[in-house]
Amino acid sequence: MKFFSSFIAITFAILAFSFVDVNAQGFSDGKSARTIEQQVYRKILRLPRYEVFDHIGFTVNDGTVTLFGKVRNGINKSDAKNVVKDIPGVTKVVNNIEVLPPGRFDESIRRNLYRTLSNSGGLSRYLWTVNPSVRLIVDRGHVTLEGFVANQGDYNTMNILANGVPGVFSVTNNLIVDSGRAR
Repeated sequence: MKFFSSFIAITFAILAFSFVDVNAQGFSDGKSARTIEQQVYRKILRLPRYEVFDHIGFTVNDGTVTLFGKVRNGINKSDAKNVVKDIPGVTKVVNNIEVLPPGRFDESIRRNLYRTLSNSGGLSRYLWTVNPSVRLIVDRGHVTLEGFVANQGDYNTMNILANGVPGVFSVTNNLIVDSGRAR
């Protein structure tokens, strides 16, 4: 029982500090950067059109939130900026999110990549949720895997399968092995 209590306490501590790796800094209004980071993180995940083919990251520095990443839908770029600018303590938003070019070639790769990964045993758990822990970015035939997986085997399998999808020129695997964040 003592082991279980310790395990729960450690798990909650890890989760509490695992939202985004940005240094916390104080603000004159009493808000901490950590609080702003948590709010930005939640707001981005709640964007209505934010899906498995989009990736938005951010940094917080003295009230300035810098957004970056790639999205398939241009509305996500403007929506992300609009929801973040209304967070108390945010003084400026720099929107460096790139809108991916439309095209049948990339759409075909997205469809095949998603199908390949979701039909491969236990990998579907990373893709099928409302806010998937793995994001699949396809830009002019180049694939980038973003997010979190539970173990090294899933990391390697996703990389191998993505490289085998027809039409893919290259795969950049930015996945992080972290069972606490992966679903």
